[in-house]
Amino acid sequence: MKYNKSLEILIFVKAKTPSYFAGYKGTTIVYNSCWFLNFINDNESINLYMAESLIIPKGASKSEKYEALLPQLKALIHYESDLTANLANISSALNMAFDFLWVGFYLSNQEQLVLGPFQGPIACTRIPFGKGVCGTAYSEAKTIIVEDVDAFPGHIACSSDSKSEIVVPIIKDGEVKLILDIDSDSYSSFNEVDQKYLEQVASFISDKL
Repeated sequence: MKYNKSLEILIFVKAKTPSYFAGYKGTTIVYNSCWFLNFINDNESINLYMAESLIIPKGASKSEKYEALLPQLKALIHYESDLTANLANISSALNMAFDFLWVGFYLSNQEQLVLGPFQGPIACTRIPFGKGVCGTAYSEAKTIIVEDVDAFPGHIACSSDSKSEIVVPIIKDGEVKLILDIDSDSYSSFNEVDQKYLEQVASFISDKL
């Protein structure tokens, strides 16, 4: 498979038949957001496979992994309108790419955050606004990075294995609609690199609301 680490060759196209892409040999294309088409230069074959096969370069830096993942995430949710389906796939993809302890979403519901799609151990079902890292990120409408969750005032310990955390609000029309929460079982796992790319993920989701 031909692969460009920045996925600049990834072309987002919707077409009725794979034959439409006959001129794209040597590139990898997302087809209807659910399939990847790979065109081989040295023969006429077309490999069609499910998008569950994420293209993440081995041994890459954190930035390179995000650069590879984000175009695939954007393609994966492009044609899907159901929020639950998109959040489920995003949490799964982030977990597959980085092997976090916990990746998931909490949705705003009256005066609290309610658990949405996630990957990882069982989690707190409801979190009041302004409480813990998630509730604080919601109330302040900004990304919060916590190097040591035990040092965060009022931290809600949904899992004793969690050591560090990043929470990113998803904002639509000036209002926080939900938050993306990611936990690691190591201290100081998150930094400005994670914030930069996860806020882009948040913008993908906001555009679908």
